[in-house]
Amino acid sequence: MKKEEIQEALDLAIRQVETNLPYFGEKFPAAATVNNLYPITENDDWTNGFYTGMCWLAYEETGNETFCKAAQSQVESFYQRILAHIVTDHHDMGFLYSPSCVAAYKLTKNERGREAALLAAQNLLGRFQEKGAFFQAWGPVGDPANYRLIIDSLLNMPLLFWASETTGDPIYRTQAARHIQTTLAHVVREDASTCHTFYFDPETGAPLKGVTQQGNRDGSIWARGQAWGIYGSALSYRILGDPSYLEIFRKVTDCFLQHLPKDQIPYWDFDFTDGSTEPRDSSSAAIAACGLLEMAGLLPEQEGKKYREMAANLIAALTENYLNRECIPGMGILLHGTYAKKSPYNGVQDSGVDECNLWGDYFYMEALTRLKHTWNPYW
Repeated sequence: MKKEEIQEALDLAIRQVETNLPYFGEKFPAAATVNNLYPITENDDWTNGFYTGMCWLAYEETGNETFCKAAQSQVESFYQRILAHIVTDHHDMGFLYSPSCVAAYKLTKNERGREAALLAAQNLLGRFQEKGAFFQAWGPVGDPANYRLIIDSLLNMPLLFWASETTGDPIYRTQAARHIQTTLAHVVREDASTCHTFYFDPETGAPLKGVTQQGNRDGSIWARGQAWGIYGSALSYRILGDPSYLEIFRKVTDCFLQHLPKDQIPYWDFDFTDGSTEPRDSSSAAIAACGLLEMAGLLPEQEGKKYREMAANLIAALTENYLNRECIPGMGILLHGTYAKKSPYNGVQDSGVDECNLWGDYFYMEALTRLKHTWNPYW
């Protein structure tokens, strides 16, 4: 992408964020749109941090205090949420508190943001299972029916590394590193495809099986899960420096790229390709691009340039055919995402199919920001 194309796309995204601020007021967008308009909700889902993250990205790009004030107000909402433990019985504390409250502290030294993020990190720490050495994704801690991790969790670990950095307490870092080791040892298959969730024996901690929750079937490659693997392994390598995580990144990235259809934007599961009538998941391309750009800055120039070009190709494809250019209050930024698609083999109902979603919007903006200049991540 040319510099002016990156800037134009970023300006469009920021204009949509600005248009949405009075529309949502003190509340939040739902996880996914309905007919491309976000329902207005409370701060009670795993996705709300992405909305605040978009405000911070817009503030960083423009310096406009309107975005800063909106984000600061949302930080207070996140603080009250963790105090009251409103829908916090899951592992997604990083998705919630890294782009909202950690970002607030990094950008403005907001002490309320720091306090909220540390409470969230402590909440996540309580989900660590010694038997198996992982953070349990969902459900009551220790519940045998939910004694599992999911690949998305890799993006929740930076919250814990930040908590150790800011407090000096090594426990957060230690447990996050153990979880990453467990996750990457079990969710990455021999062919470098990934499974969505992985179960352990609650009595012994022994690894049991990898299954899907949102992919087409247990043995398929859920596109967003593979993208989480790309970004998650890149972040893990940046923080821990383990060369095996770099090798995993290379392999899961190659697998992702090899399965792309001609227009570069995945269907919701890689069981489907050109000619299929199944819906796309634009958000998986945005997530993968961020992971590619994260790793590009950690590698020697030639290899880094290769991954940067791959990311630019994905964002160019999204910008050409998937970017909302209407700027209507309540609309999303990145069209044609898929939150959850029902199949005969998975455990979900259709939700946010061929719609915008908050993480797709956020990671598209993050990728554009990374393409424009060197950026200090919230993760």
